[in-house]
Amino acid sequence: MDLTQQPPRRPSNVGVGGMVNLARMTDKARANVEETEGEFLYGEASGLDKILLDFLGISADDFADAAGRYGDVELAVWARRVSEVTDADLETFNRHHLGREPDDDAGRGRLIERVEKYAAGRTDIKTVFQSIELDDWASFREVDLCSKAPRTPYDRGVMGVYGLARMADKARAEKCGKLGEYIYNCPIDQAAMAFLGVSADDFGTAAWENPNDLELTEWVEANSSRRSGEISGFNATIFTKGPESEEEREIFQAGLNRSAPGRTDVVTWFDLLDLDDEASFGTVDLTRRPPRSPYDTSASGMAGLSRMIDKGRAFLCGTLSDYWYGEDSGVDRFVLKFLGISADAFTDALREYKTDEELVAWIGEQEAKTESEIERYNQEANNLGPSSEASAVWLRGVVDSLDPSRTDIETYFGLMQLSDRISFQRLKAGV
Repeated sequence: MDLTQQPPRRPSNVGVGGMVNLARMTDKARANVEETEGEFLYGEASGLDKILLDFLGISADDFADAAGRYGDVELAVWARRVSEVTDADLETFNRHHLGREPDDDAGRGRLIERVEKYAAGRTDIKTVFQSIELDDWASFREVDLCSKAPRTPYDRGVMGVYGLARMADKARAEKCGKLGEYIYNCPIDQAAMAFLGVSADDFGTAAWENPNDLELTEWVEANSSRRSGEISGFNATIFTKGPESEEEREIFQAGLNRSAPGRTDVVTWFDLLDLDDEASFGTVDLTRRPPRSPYDTSASGMAGLSRMIDKGRAFLCGTLSDYWYGEDSGVDRFVLKFLGISADAFTDALREYKTDEELVAWIGEQEAKTESEIERYNQEANNLGPSSEASAVWLRGVVDSLDPSRTDIETYFGLMQLSDRISFQRLKAGV
C-alpha cells in the first residue's frame, strides 16, 4: 500500500482479527516493506503500534514479515496464534482504546488543533482514535484535479471494479471544488453506479469520508449485492468499450487528435482517457503504460536512454509505479556510467529540460560520444545478461512466471520488454 497516496485504515477499524489498530498497523507494515510509508510511522517509532505489538508480544520485524506473506485473514489467524491473546483480553483491549482520550498535553493539543482546523464547532471528537482519523481524513480527502490527473480507469483498487478508484478521485475533487475539466458521474461512472446499484451522490459522500481504498471498498460491499463473478463480467465488458454512435466516434477522434495525433491503435475509451490524462498534464505515467523499449535508440542513438528518460520523468511526477530508476536500476547505472553522468545530475537535467531534444543536447555538452563508441555501447547493452549461475536461474524464473514459452530470452533487455508487455496485458485484462 502506498501511504503517500492514501492513509492507512482507521485505528478503529476492527476488520483484521476483530482488533483495533491491527488493520492500520498492517497497512503501515506493508508500506514500510515497500518503502511507501510517506510520513507515517511504523513499529517502535509509532506509539499506537508499540502498544499493540507489546499487547501481542510480537516484534515489529516479525509482524512486517508476516504482513508481507499473508493476506488480512491469514495474518489475523497468525497474530492470534503466536500471541496467545484470549477473547477476554481482546475485548478489554478494544474497549479501552476505543474510548481512550489523550492523557498528556501534547496529545490534547493535537486534538484541539485538528478539530479547530478540520472540524470547527464539533464537540464530539474526544478520543485519540478520533483525533488520528480526523487528521488522516483531512490530509487525504482533498484531491486537486486542476494540477494532476485522477487514477487510470484500469485501477481496480476499489472493490476490484474498473473505474471506481478514478471515480473516487473525481468525487473528492468535486467536493473540494478542484475538479478542473473532469466530469464526475460521466457515462463510465454511470455504468459503474448502475452495475453496483449505488447512487453517484452516495458514492461521492463515501469517497469523501473514506480516503482509504480498502475502507471505501468495505462501504461499497455493504451497499451493493455484486460479488466477484459479476465484477469480472462487468470489467470484461467496460474496458473494451469504444465509441458506438457517429457522434461518439467524432468525440473520440477529436480527443485522440488532441492527445495523440496519428495514433490508430487506440480504440477504447479507457485508453483514450489514459492518453488524455498524460497529455493534459505533460506527464509520463508508468501506472498507465510502460516506458519506451530498452531497445529504443531514438534519444542520441543509445539503447536504454529513452527508457531511462521516461522512468526519470515518471519518478519526478510520482508515477514510477513498480519500475526502478537511477541508482536503484542496474541498467540505468550502466547507461549513466557510459555517459559519465551521476543519477542526481541526470534527474536535475530532467527537471530543467522538458524535451528529449533539449536533454540530449545537454548530455552532449557533458561528454560527447563518437558514433563508434555508441555502437560498441549498444552492442554491450543489448547483450547484458546474467554473469553467474544464480542470476541466470533468477532470470529464467522471472521469464517462466511471465511466459514459459519464451525460452529464447537470455538478456535483461529481452526480459524487460517481455515484462512490460505481459504486465500491462494483465492490467488491462483485469488479471
